[in-house]
Amino acid sequence: MKTQIKRAAITILASFFCLHVYCQKESLIIKPGATWPDTEGNHINVHGGGIIFYHNTYYWFGEYRLPRNDMDRSHYGVGCYSSKDLVKWKNEGFALQVTDDTTSLLVRGCVIERPKVIYNKKTGKFVMWFHHELKGQGYRAALTGVAVSNTITGPYKYIRSLRPNAGIWPVNFTEEQKNATVKASDLKSGSDEWKKAVKDGLFLRRDFAGGQMARDMNLFVDSDGKAYHIFSSEENQTLHIAELTDDYLNFTGRYFRVLPGDSNEAPAIFKKNGKYFLFTSGTTGWKPNPGRVAVSDGLFKDWTPLGNPSRGTENENKTTFGSQSTYVLPVEGKKDLLIFMADRWIPENLADSRYIWLPVEWENGTPIIKWYPEWDITRLK
Repeated sequence: MKTQIKRAAITILASFFCLHVYCQKESLIIKPGATWPDTEGNHINVHGGGIIFYHNTYYWFGEYRLPRNDMDRSHYGVGCYSSKDLVKWKNEGFALQVTDDTTSLLVRGCVIERPKVIYNKKTGKFVMWFHHELKGQGYRAALTGVAVSNTITGPYKYIRSLRPNAGIWPVNFTEEQKNATVKASDLKSGSDEWKKAVKDGLFLRRDFAGGQMARDMNLFVDSDGKAYHIFSSEENQTLHIAELTDDYLNFTGRYFRVLPGDSNEAPAIFKKNGKYFLFTSGTTGWKPNPGRVAVSDGLFKDWTPLGNPSRGTENENKTTFGSQSTYVLPVEGKKDLLIFMADRWIPENLADSRYIWLPVEWENGTPIIKWYPEWDITRLK
């Protein structure tokens, strides 16, 4: 009898201890829109970015924006932070920085936006692509730049900037579209005829010889190891998905027009249950607008718009909770947890722009996002 009582007491104590440990388990709280200090207490400065998981660590790359009143353009480039838990981030410094070399397209005064990094298992190298605008040219250049490193935090060696796929037609472009002769000067901008001509490749034909415009961008590595570069092109009217070479450093020439004429930017692409999904926004500059989501059975197949993914108040739905998409992050060890990453831009002080991270939820097979003032990564599967 005494032995049974003793065993029961031990069981109760063990249960209490386990419960106590469980309750004491550290929460990992995300607070969308709040100031997010790094391990040194400074607000994280990697805007328009993306995350790569490598050797049990997350690495977050993004635009290092100059704080208000900092006019030294040499303090500009791609920043990098590392984390084990997605909440506490260590500043790893610049992964790529502008140069004083006036012969380089990366000379200070240029614009670097939406950098993303992927790892190439075949070459063992880390490859960075980014939207690149040239010094003193505003947004006219519409280039994409590429850099490479042997180590994930860099420094990355800048290779080149270019407009992709010069002299090559997309795979979903008809002979009729190729041979059309209408020009932008023949049409009134914004008219129904202009919109139809844009959808049929008005700007694609214009840029055919020199290469296609490439602005807001993202990268995607499929399950077979093939990598793709997705970017806003054709005066931001049409997205392109372009296949990269096996070393991820160039384009194969195979590319696909996505949602022609629908005016999308801020692409964030991911794959779930054999289907491909794409978050985007409209083209309203720094001002947020209603988000969009589309689905396809293949990267080079037709995409079907699914509407606005936001599920909030009327104003929240009109502004995607005051943000613009940049990346969708699969959380390691959490089979079904995807994080919608977005930026809440503060144009008058871009370095202080905030991060909107929300879990991707599902509604009848459509990915949606809801607002949470804070949420705990450890509570989600």
